[in-house]
Amino acid sequence: MPLYDCMLMVKPLVTKEAIAELVARVAARAYQRNGVVTELKSFGKVHLGYGIRKLDGRHFQGQLLQMTMMVPPSFTQELHYLNKEDRLLRWLVVKHRDAVYGLEFINEDDGRYEMDSFRRKSSSTQDDEDVDEYDDDDDDDEYDVKEE
Repeated sequence: MPLYDCMLMVKPLVTKEAIAELVARVAARAYQRNGVVTELKSFGKVHLGYGIRKLDGRHFQGQLLQMTMMVPPSFTQELHYLNKEDRLLRWLVVKHRDAVYGLEFINEDDGRYEMDSFRRKSSSTQDDEDVDEYDDDDDDDEYDVKEE
């Protein structure tokens, strides 16, 4: 099963108990689909770049939560009940790319050849020397630097 991040932006005046109940409902649905919540992060109150308009007014702050879940791909369609949740300002589900999990994670060869895609600098060229010591260009006159 792939990893998904569920970002929840909750209204700023919602209590911690209500947030815990909301998170527990999402986690219970994930568990019903043989999924598991692997991580839960709370970023606290964040200031928004623009106001989000809801029926009870415009909100310029929100409480940001991130739930990392390992669930089947069909689970994302089941989260649309969150649209009717009046405590939420926004919610978003994002799939992790190239996530290694399960028995594939145990493989020792993972990451051995990851750095091969980067260009390696030849050790025969010595371009790392400091060339400013020997630089005799005329930039010093432009900035009124006096040599002593």
